[in-house]
Amino acid sequence: MKLPIFIADAFTARAFCGNPAAVCLLENELENDTYQNIAKEMNLSETAFVRKLSPTDNFTQSSCFGLRWFTPASEVPLFFCFLAQTAIGDTLVQDIQYSPDTRKLLVRLSDSYKRSFLETLKVNTENLPHIENTGKVKGLILTLKGEPGGQTQAFDFYSRYFAPWWDVAEDPVTGSAHTILSSYWSQQLGKKQMRAFQCSRRGGELNIALRPDGRVDVKGAATVVLEGTLMV
Repeated sequence: MKLPIFIADAFTARAFCGNPAAVCLLENELENDTYQNIAKEMNLSETAFVRKLSPTDNFTQSSCFGLRWFTPASEVPLFFCFLAQTAIGDTLVQDIQYSPDTRKLLVRLSDSYKRSFLETLKVNTENLPHIENTGKVKGLILTLKGEPGGQTQAFDFYSRYFAPWWDVAEDPVTGSAHTILSSYWSQQLGKKQMRAFQCSRRGGELNIALRPDGRVDVKGAATVVLEGTLMV
């Protein structure tokens, strides 16, 4: 079986720039394992499979196709891609993962970005509760791999957290989000102990340790800013 496949660099007018993705054209559905094996072989952030809905369709003319989207690890529901795009526009995305237990959507930005980009990124959260109103998603995590050098060398990864479904536009520092982040980045970095920084306006540093039983210890410093007497 021969399948036409392309690699396209998105969000750029020049070759070898932007975000590379594979696009495979299909006449018919494939076995599920075949989709994932092709995505693993391409080893790009995204591999899209575009399938004709009718034998008379033409890839160069018709605008109605079946579409499935895979990372090297798993299939990405298209709705989650749309939700992420609503929040961050054309920002380059490296990976999208969903935690059904916590109902949190993790969006990893491209490794080409630096911490300053995540800190200043304008995120549109106002429309998210209207777009996703089924209860499936209750929190949006944006995360970025730590930079290899400079003053940010001490941190393994960065994040920001948004929960407009709970009337929280952006949370300053979120312990619950780091239970998801710690599992994800532990697999990505091959580490059980990590330091993280949440890039909200207030900012926060967290020390993370994964136990053998799967539990996560999240620790950080605390500072007393108010002392008084409550009269009741």
